[in-house]
Amino acid sequence: QVQLVESGGGSVHNGGSLRLSCAASGSISGFNAMGWHRQAPGQERDVVAFITRAGSTNYADSVKGRFTISRDSAKNTVYLQMNNLQPDDTAVYYCYAVSYGGNQPNFWGQGTQVTVSS
Repeated sequence: QVQLVESGGGSVHNGGSLRLSCAASGSISGFNAMGWHRQAPGQERDVVAFITRAGSTNYADSVKGRFTISRDSAKNTVYLQMNNLQPDDTAVYYCYAVSYGGNQPNFWGQGTQVTVSS
């Protein structure tokens, strides 16, 4: 069973930056994709960004130009660099992984809180 552990959340002011990390318990090279969702209070969980096994990246319109997803396969870790954070980015951020051959998340992290104050 793969375990994903997020870190790097916290509280920042409007315009600040954070880098989230998602460390997998095993190799990430076999996943079809890894990415991040977020869930704000009272709202549904929405996709933020993902990176495919081939290295392609995709972002929600609301974070394009501000967030960057990357990975370090040697460290079995995926990152989400978040710049120019806005209060609307406040949410719990969840890392996920899609197994080889799949197209839906199979594994989830426990979530990390990001709070942006105005």
